[in-house]
Amino acid sequence: MIYAFDYETLKLVWWLLCGVLLIGFAMLDGFDLGVGVLLPFVARSDDERRVLLNAVGPTWEGNQVWLITGAAATFAAFPLLYAAAFSGFYVVLMLTLFALFFRPVGFDYRGKLADPRWRSFWDWGIFVAGAVPALVFGVAFGNLLLGVPFHYDTDARVFYTGSFVGLLNPFGLLAGLVGLALLTMHGGLFLQLRTEGEIQARAARAARLAAFVFLVAFTVAGVWVAFGIEGYRIVNMPPADSAFTPLAKTVERIPGAWLSNYSKYPWSAAAPAAAVGGAIFAVVASLSGRALTAFILSCATVAGVVLTAGFALFPFLMPSSTDMASSLTVYDAASSRRTLQVMFWSVLILLPLIIGYTSWVYRVMRGKVTVARVHEDEHALY
Repeated sequence: MIYAFDYETLKLVWWLLCGVLLIGFAMLDGFDLGVGVLLPFVARSDDERRVLLNAVGPTWEGNQVWLITGAAATFAAFPLLYAAAFSGFYVVLMLTLFALFFRPVGFDYRGKLADPRWRSFWDWGIFVAGAVPALVFGVAFGNLLLGVPFHYDTDARVFYTGSFVGLLNPFGLLAGLVGLALLTMHGGLFLQLRTEGEIQARAARAARLAAFVFLVAFTVAGVWVAFGIEGYRIVNMPPADSAFTPLAKTVERIPGAWLSNYSKYPWSAAAPAAAVGGAIFAVVASLSGRALTAFILSCATVAGVVLTAGFALFPFLMPSSTDMASSLTVYDAASSRRTLQVMFWSVLILLPLIIGYTSWVYRVMRGKVTVARVHEDEHALY
């Protein structure tokens, strides 16, 4: 088989591609989650809630596919990470999935009855489907920076020794607040773009409040990582272009290690700068009524947050707090070279098509959603 890259480069390429999928999910499905969080608060009547639901109605199902694709890519490209994470975070993942179940059921069943209590129940269900995943994803990233309690034995069997309650530590909850505030801001700015009148004004105010909470929480989390958390560093390992098990390397924990990539690669500082600067300028654009600009800047903020965590952790994917040598990295958690190469050519063909189709869908579905439009298409819309 003809290989386009050496094994080490393929590992790095797939780390980047999984990052692209994660950013795509956070940017696209992120505003869906944020709209769900804002649904019971921004909308004051049933008609207004229908406006919010139909603002995301044409695209939310397609947006959610990014999460499924990301999980599938992780399974194929980094199977050890998939096995350890989906085993260790099993309760968290099930909680997230059960929360997400409320969204499709809520969208489809909410309008079946005109009873206000029935619709209110599903409205709060959609809120749960937005708030819980946003919070949980942040908690998960926070615990990655702290280290996850798992280890491998000499037979390469993985053992998770933590608990669900253990994940709800102070730093994990702070990271969860970062995720919740970030996606709430993102959803509010999307509503400012897609609605008008009082709904738009309330959504914009909610987005600006969420942006303030995000900036404070993100800053505190950054200071905590810099001065209060020991990071991980590889002391030695086999050649990166070879296949080896996690236990073949030596890892140490030292203060400030999570910041070493930012000093080693100064350009990576663009990620936290985009996170903070994007949120600030998004608020400015929102205040001046430039809804599209505000939403684009919000997308930059979301990407900046994901990249900030990714650059800090690199090359680690899932550090171990109980046995540092068991920590999973880009280099020892990857699939075979042939697997990565075959998938690379598939992505090279399919990803541009997916991006092109997604862009076309958003272009076709652009425009404002109003109460009048909801009444005009009473039987076609949610």
